[in-house]
Amino acid sequence: MEKKKGRPRNVETEKAILAASYDLLLEAGFGTVTVEKIAERAKVSKATIYKWWPNKAAVVMDGFLSAAMSRLPVPDTGSAVNDIIIHASNLAKFLTSREGKVINELIGEGQFDLKLAAEYRLRYFNPRRLDARRILERGVQRGELKEELDLELCIDLIYGPIFYRLLVTGENLEEDFIRVLINYAFQGIQLKR
Repeated sequence: MEKKKGRPRNVETEKAILAASYDLLLEAGFGTVTVEKIAERAKVSKATIYKWWPNKAAVVMDGFLSAAMSRLPVPDTGSAVNDIIIHASNLAKFLTSREGKVINELIGEGQFDLKLAAEYRLRYFNPRRLDARRILERGVQRGELKEELDLELCIDLIYGPIFYRLLVTGENLEEDFIRVLINYAFQGIQLKR
């Protein structure tokens, strides 16, 4: 989110607004959060919120991202397949938690709000893809994976079924599914020894 020029934000006020938006999101879902409720909970004026964010979706996205970013660390076990299993399992656990279900709401809202869709792609999904890409790049560098791989396509191959289950079929995302999925995918991308 591009920040407006001018006087810098008061860090404590910003934290209060982000925490209020995140708490309201978890309590009642995206549809019921309003700028008025965020302002009331954070003990600030609506004008303060609108000075820093263009709309409800932007402040809610920032509140969500500030709370969620630390929950998906990037593993480095020395094995690309193990790292991807850990990374994808952590993602699946997060996406099926109450906090993670916010992603479903944001994706749904993004079908009608193209700016919100652009924001969650840029600020949430692209960094997760970059994390996965780094894991696969390490696997190529260590000689575990084929050098000529289209890494972006491999990411789609591995993570696409997770989002398909999450958003379309509603089937479980248990750890056994993740392990089997990744083992199937890696049969096609690992170097044969």
